[in-house]
Amino acid sequence: MTNYDQSQGVPTLLELMYAGGWLMAPIIACSLVATAIVIERAWSLRRGRVLPPNLLAEIWQLHRQRQLTSERIEAIRDGSPLGRMLASGLINRHHSHEVMKDALNDTGRHVVAELERFLNTLGTIASVAPLLGLLGTVVGMIDVFSVIMEAGVGNAGVLAGGISKALITTAAGLSVAIPALMFHRFFDSRVATFALDMEQQALRLIEVLKGEREAAEGGRP
Repeated sequence: MTNYDQSQGVPTLLELMYAGGWLMAPIIACSLVATAIVIERAWSLRRGRVLPPNLLAEIWQLHRQRQLTSERIEAIRDGSPLGRMLASGLINRHHSHEVMKDALNDTGRHVVAELERFLNTLGTIASVAPLLGLLGTVVGMIDVFSVIMEAGVGNAGVLAGGISKALITTAAGLSVAIPALMFHRFFDSRVATFALDMEQQALRLIEVLKGEREAAEGGRP
């Protein structure tokens, strides 16, 4: 157990880490992993990247001009998660309504799974970090009682060190868990919204290619 000298003023972050003991190492590791996931998911789950605007209208134009070649469909597939989903429908556009819909649904499940990548890890960190902090609290209190058994209650500095170790790890665990939980809920909600939007566009694609849209819409999505 490492103590810092309170007479020197406010402890630095490094001193707090040392004072927290060895359990600060996994808590800091959780913090770094959570930060990396948040940055990666914030970049990957941009709406413009997942659901490019006017993609369905562009596909309709290509369909009307009979330019939906294999190369065009491959470019649509590689362009975005929505494009990957719609491309599976375009490949099966000459088959029945049911076959096309099944292809879209199957690819859609894989696309949503890709969008949810790392979110389980982020949720796990949100659950584990406070438990690590609680474990640090228990270890710190064990140290306090060990000191009391050996030296009595007269050594206030050593007792304060054990209590500070317990409080530091608890605070560190909560500091990691709270933002991790918030971002996990945010990204999970965002993926659910994207899934609904992609489903709507997939249904519109089926209607367009199968000629089931209202004539009043002028044949456009």
